[in-house]
Amino acid sequence: MSTNLTAVLQDILQNTTNLGVLQQHMTPDATYVSLNFENSELKKIMPWTGTHKGPQSLTEVFAAIQRYWKTLDFKVTDAIEQGSRVALFGSFTYKSNVTRKEITSPFGLLARFQGDKVAYVQFLEDSYGTAGSFKIGGSTRFHSDPSGEEVEV
Repeated sequence: MSTNLTAVLQDILQNTTNLGVLQQHMTPDATYVSLNFENSELKKIMPWTGTHKGPQSLTEVFAAIQRYWKTLDFKVTDAIEQGSRVALFGSFTYKSNVTRKEITSPFGLLARFQGDKVAYVQFLEDSYGTAGSFKIGGSTRFHSDPSGEEVEV
């Protein structure tokens, strides 16, 4: 059974804009969390971020991603299964359709299944790096080190 769960998740990832495939492999109320639960600042840069419900939301998320970036590479390097959960890890390279900047990011994905259908997916990446592929100018000041000084990026 566990090999089948990984195959189901990989089929979803290969068909992110095919609603029929997604409905076949996901529960009707499946939750998809993209990068964070809800971050209004990041949503201004990448509007698909946050929490989404239903297989149709996944098609909308990935259609938006394809409008913003061209996927140059996406590879899964590790898969871990434990009961009704599958975790995938790897990397991807995107190229911004506007700035033409490329970004390579690690990713982690957790899927929880109900039976043989995905009920929950959480996708994490280097959000600072991927959002940076859209940066066209300006700087931001940070002060993270309690004993250090501000830095400007």
